[in-house]
Amino acid sequence: MASNNSIKKTLTVALALCIVCSVVVSTAAVVLRPKQQQNQELDRKSNILQVADLYEPGMDIEEAFSEYITPRVIELESGDYTDRFDPESFDQFEAAQDPATSRTLSGEEDRAGIGREEMYSTVYLVGDPEDPEQIILPIRGQGLWGLMRGFFALEGDGNTIIGLSYYSHSETPGLGGEVDNPRWKSKWEGKEVYADGDMDPEISLVKGGAESEYEVDALSGATLTSRGVTNMLHFWLSESGFGPYLARFHGNSEGA
Repeated sequence: MASNNSIKKTLTVALALCIVCSVVVSTAAVVLRPKQQQNQELDRKSNILQVADLYEPGMDIEEAFSEYITPRVIELESGDYTDRFDPESFDQFEAAQDPATSRTLSGEEDRAGIGREEMYSTVYLVGDPEDPEQIILPIRGQGLWGLMRGFFALEGDGNTIIGLSYYSHSETPGLGGEVDNPRWKSKWEGKEVYADGDMDPEISLVKGGAESEYEVDALSGATLTSRGVTNMLHFWLSESGFGPYLARFHGNSEGA
């Protein structure tokens, strides 16, 4: 009988301890969520400033972002700005999961391997929003091991590249993970996306050394990651992505 009581007490204490721990963990998660969201937002803004070459160590991220960057929401199909969403709070990744604000991509069209594409996206403008010095676009697509997310910065002509930066990926360190290497990222500056006013992107990663303004050296030993980078750029910079929007900046009347 004493043994049974001892087992009951042990189980009761264990159950109570589990409940207490669950409450503590749940409470901590709820309390810390706003801080986590704030840190994620700061990280996003920091990455936008970095790809625009506006970031300086120790700077006030919020203040710098407000000073230099203007977010706008566009409709991808038309390339027009829209007031339907608040650019400060619009989440295009959530929009991509909602059938009301996204579309399913066919296998042939889905070069980036994302499955669904949002109908609206945020773009980030540096300088005068009506005549920006830079245009920063969010991009994503499949690498070797998973989804890669980043930002792509262009000059105000909608064609000349300023930089490419990934803030989330799972590529192999030393190989595909070299997308983070400043030396490789510096190779993008001054390259061009389109040729002769055509809205089919020419920019590509190539093995053996880039030879034209539309080529960047592929990542050494990372063929599939390099292919993923090329594929996602060809998707997001085409008529399926930001092509109609970018056309307005370099005089393409069909896309404007």
